[in-house]
Amino acid sequence: MKTQREITLLDSPKNRARVRKYFYISLLILLVIEFFTPKHGHFPWEEAYGFYAVYGFIGCVSLIFIAKGLRWLVKRKEDYYD
Repeated sequence: MKTQREITLLDSPKNRARVRKYFYISLLILLVIEFFTPKHGHFPWEEAYGFYAVYGFIGCVSLIFIAKGLRWLVKRKEDYYD
């Protein structure tokens, strides 16, 4: 049994800043790549710059709100299994 807490990768503020910097750099590279990739959408709005990023963000946020609503709808009392 360890009394001291184990140190993980993101405990150090320096490592957190480094991970955040690499994350933003990778996002910037992906945005630049998207600008030069040809798009073949079925509808005109699918060819807009950043459409799939916005679409994915809206989809994820809506899934979170739907899950919150379902949790309220199907939740049980604390002593349900007793």
